[in-house]
Amino acid sequence: MPVAPEILNWAVERSGREPEALERRFPKLHAWLRAESAPTLKQLQQFAEATYTPFGSFFLPAPPAEPLPIPDFRSGQPARLRQPSGNLLDTIYLCQTRQTWFQEFAREEGIAPIALIGSLTAEMPVENAARSIRDAIHFDLNRRREVRTWAEALSLFIHGSEETGILVMVSGVVGNNTHRKLDPAEFRGFALADPAAPLIFINGADSKSGQMFTLAHELAHLALGESALSNAEASTFPDQRTERWCDQVAAEILVPMADFRRELNAVEPLNEATARLARVFKVSTLVILRRLFEAGAIRNRETFWQAWRAESDRLQEIVPAAATGGDFYRTLGARVSRRFEYALVSSALAGRTSFTEAFRLLGCKRIATFDNLAQRLGFTA
Repeated sequence: MPVAPEILNWAVERSGREPEALERRFPKLHAWLRAESAPTLKQLQQFAEATYTPFGSFFLPAPPAEPLPIPDFRSGQPARLRQPSGNLLDTIYLCQTRQTWFQEFAREEGIAPIALIGSLTAEMPVENAARSIRDAIHFDLNRRREVRTWAEALSLFIHGSEETGILVMVSGVVGNNTHRKLDPAEFRGFALADPAAPLIFINGADSKSGQMFTLAHELAHLALGESALSNAEASTFPDQRTERWCDQVAAEILVPMADFRRELNAVEPLNEATARLARVFKVSTLVILRRLFEAGAIRNRETFWQAWRAESDRLQEIVPAAATGGDFYRTLGARVSRRFEYALVSSALAGRTSFTEAFRLLGCKRIATFDNLAQRLGFTA
């Protein structure tokens, strides 16, 4: 059936999939794109599924506008990523749906608004703002000394945020679809502000060090009371005022400058200082490099960039191969937020939320999976 070629092209670009991969499944795709032939209704339905495109979109005269539903604070985006991908949009929509459910749950349960949300302004000194956030989530240096590595400190960081009442979701794919991988080059995370159901999503395809900085950055946005889409990275120094403030607060949350200066040794070689300070503060060496630059221990930006690139390359070489499989129930808690997971399961078991709705929000399909999850969360029959 006839479909405007620009709609087909839009669907391919929106999917984030390589045209060559789609052509293997749809050998006539090139001819469709040049209006030399048209797909059948069945082929069009299959193409919609393969490109994650709403089927009705193919009957429009031109590609629909798909504006981001939250403020975009990303900087320096390549041209290919300025238009949000379907993967990004669907991830935001899914998180908004989960947040809407939790808003109603919080109202029914009488959960009080979280004091941290909207409590700060960008005029507040960075040190004071970071201290307020650290105190709210109980992420001080003494607690970090209880863990061995900065990767374990990230888990502590997430746990503290959730204990405060913030839903923290970490995933590298859209929902549970492992074929729809998220691109850290497009975004690293986002925040959805709400007094009772604030939510942070972290792109799990990013490095662990990147995830830690993203969480700190998005906490700063929530403390301002604003939703935001970000590509924050410890190596960047944005021109946009709010992003610059959030980056500075993130760095101060992770490595308080006053404590950092007390740990500095002026005669220590850079590599040794970086490794030692990463162990002291339980953060990645990349965050330490930023703080060394901000403290004046690295005297110019070119030296900073050389050190950053060298350390990034070193870390890339020692990153373990991505695990395949894993504990579904453990990873589900990370993907949907343990706080959200517990609330949803308890609501479904109490009959306040339908099992159909619970399955949809959790991304599971079988009652046996749900029953096992409930048992692991401590619910008994």
